[in-house]
Amino acid sequence: MKSAVETLNPTRVRLTVEVPFEELKDSLDAAYKKINQQVTVKGFRKGKIPARVIDQRFGRGAVLEEAVNDALPKFYTAAVNEADLNPLGQPEVDITELKDGETLNFTAEVDVRPTIEIPDYSGIEVEVDAIEVSDEDVEKSVEQLRSRFASTNVVERAAQDGDVVSVDLEAKVDGEVLPDGVASDVSYTIGSGELLDGIDEAVKGLEAGGEATFTSQLKGGSAAGKDAEVTVKVTKVSARELPALDDEFAQLASEFDTLEELKADSRKRLENMKQYDQATQAQERVLEKFIELAEIPVPEKLLEDEINTRKHNLEHHQLGQMGLSLEKYLEFQGKTVEEFEAETREQAVKGIKTQFLLDELVNKEKLNVNQEELTEHLMRRAASSGMSPDQFAQAVVEGGQVPMLVGEVARGKALALVVESAKVVDTNGEVVDLSDEDEEQAPEAAEAAAEGDAETPADEAK
Repeated sequence: MKSAVETLNPTRVRLTVEVPFEELKDSLDAAYKKINQQVTVKGFRKGKIPARVIDQRFGRGAVLEEAVNDALPKFYTAAVNEADLNPLGQPEVDITELKDGETLNFTAEVDVRPTIEIPDYSGIEVEVDAIEVSDEDVEKSVEQLRSRFASTNVVERAAQDGDVVSVDLEAKVDGEVLPDGVASDVSYTIGSGELLDGIDEAVKGLEAGGEATFTSQLKGGSAAGKDAEVTVKVTKVSARELPALDDEFAQLASEFDTLEELKADSRKRLENMKQYDQATQAQERVLEKFIELAEIPVPEKLLEDEINTRKHNLEHHQLGQMGLSLEKYLEFQGKTVEEFEAETREQAVKGIKTQFLLDELVNKEKLNVNQEELTEHLMRRAASSGMSPDQFAQAVVEGGQVPMLVGEVARGKALALVVESAKVVDTNGEVVDLSDEDEEQAPEAAEAAAEGDAETPADEAK
């Protein structure tokens, strides 16, 4: 076999392959054997039909076609390995010449990973939000905890903001009650915004036994996106009573003895959360600068496949679970189709460039992933997916995703290298030290940029 490579552009090549006919012998033998098992010829036992009889009865062309179909993947792979290519996706193969007993010539065009020059990233500088926790933030956090320990007591008065009401609901579209538009004894906190738009105004001022009708656009169910006439009947009004904000509450709601200790712990927790957010922000902004410094061509076919995958995941997984069409989703988001298309394309380009660049850095720096790093990453991914580590690990193995997770960790380590070299300052002008955050958060930051909203098979397995 002889092969040659022609570079069509930085991300696509054409392989020209010439195969002497004698190298097709194994595939020809396999073709005769396969046809032997599929056909019956009177006077011959099944599987024992001579090759010349198969040629006479079914045509030499059928044998050659079967042999070529068997041989092409092998010779294509051999040509790829010989040229040391890193192909992306399936090739477009064209048989240019097939002469029985003489030769098989074909071409194969395929996208390949571009050669990327890693830019000097030592001078990257980014600014991030400062870590600031106000007294108001602490008070809000404590109030949220306090509300979890609130009690409710039935009251004989009109419903008002903050009350918990029990309601019966009936939704009609075009005068017809929806099959899934009736619900009884639904508990709702007025002002929470957890049910239908317009329900707060409808129930406020109603006592038990009172009812009202309002119009609301349905967000899910059989009539998602349509305007419905909703009748709501209040069956019970309960007032929420918050516990006194004192040392006794601190002992009830936490492991602390005093309210001041509880507030100090809340402040520390908020600082840790903001520190985590700050590190994520730094990694995202450093990565953006890193990508800007590099020349990264994107294969058009790979880009179109990525765009289609993102659209499919959004429409059939995320929106499908909510009962929303893409049109209604865009309406809720206030976006046009053109804006959505442009945004999806931009995210796909960024994702491909991120993966190409960080993978190149992984290879250049010879970054390896050990079992402990992989296990830690798997545990974090399991927690974020809502699955147990065992369930997530099983889904990963069954889906053949172990190499994907290894790649995530490796790219995270590559991103951590870049972030460590960058100068990060906050909005107060203070230098930010991210040494304790890089390794843990970088895989997630890198993969978020590479994948956007795309789901993995493990996500779908939930």
